[in-house]
Amino acid sequence: MISKIIAEDLITKAKKAIDSVDKIVIVAHVGPDGDAMGSTLALWHYLMTIEKEPVVIVPTPFPNFLSWMPGSECVLDYENNKEQSDKLIAEAELIFALDFNQASRMAKMADVIVNASAPKILVDHHLHPDNFANITISYPEISSTSELIFRLICRLGDFSMINLACAECIYTGMMTDTGAFTYNSNGQEIYIIIAELIKIGVDKDAIYRKVFNTYSADRLRLMGLCLYEKMKIYPEYRAALITLSQQEMSKFNYVNGDAEGFVNIPLSIAGVDFSVFMREDTDKIKISLRSQGTFPANKVSADLFNGGGHLNAAGGESYLTLTETVKKFEDALPNYKDFLE
Repeated sequence: MISKIIAEDLITKAKKAIDSVDKIVIVAHVGPDGDAMGSTLALWHYLMTIEKEPVVIVPTPFPNFLSWMPGSECVLDYENNKEQSDKLIAEAELIFALDFNQASRMAKMADVIVNASAPKILVDHHLHPDNFANITISYPEISSTSELIFRLICRLGDFSMINLACAECIYTGMMTDTGAFTYNSNGQEIYIIIAELIKIGVDKDAIYRKVFNTYSADRLRLMGLCLYEKMKIYPEYRAALITLSQQEMSKFNYVNGDAEGFVNIPLSIAGVDFSVFMREDTDKIKISLRSQGTFPANKVSADLFNGGGHLNAAGGESYLTLTETVKKFEDALPNYKDFLE
């Protein structure tokens, strides 16, 4: 038995909104990760099962290592399918926004979604949600949006409608957003949910292999570069930094998702509780932050990189050069010394 975390009035409103429409668009954030894909596809499968007409649209392509997920072949990315996506959004009778708290996280798709006439339901687990949605289901204490989708479906009275494909997507989102249950995953109800998913038929070991053990040889060599040449340790601040330029990535035939998980590696070093990964993109620096214990990765992200997230896992971005971004980070490190355990 799991607790009824989602407020009853939100369940009532969500059920009424779903029951009264057919055409539903589901959107996620730019650079969709495992939880974004897991939650959107899980909801897509559920809505298909109850005979709705859902479509998933993501702002940019998802990583190759998630392409095995059931239904991923039906996902549209706005970047490469703008005209079709705009048409579907305009025709939508309801829009679900999953796994992000600010409309800006939809990048070039943001204005289209915000200005769409369809009512919107936000389902998310990040702090400080925007008010662009008509219904906001926001619970930062929950480990992943995929877990929230499981809870939502159950509270709608449709646990029996969770088929194997839906369950696999839910589990993938829960697993990836907790680093395979190594952080933000101490709540006992997470494992009750996992048990229910396994009863449905989820092979958790197979999913782990599909997500984490299907990379290219080039990706492994790129990791070697990061560890041997690009990782810098700051012992006095119990911190580590890895940076990658576009030129460096191109040498290893970088494809979307190849750097996934690199930010976590320095946390295996004794004496490192805070890790930052900076990757040069075409128009900005993408930044991932991870921490252990009570060090607030989300505070650093919000303070320095216009980002946010959870205590131990956060993201942000910089529009300075890579060199300038590194300097900004290093100059600010002394400000967070008091947060070290």
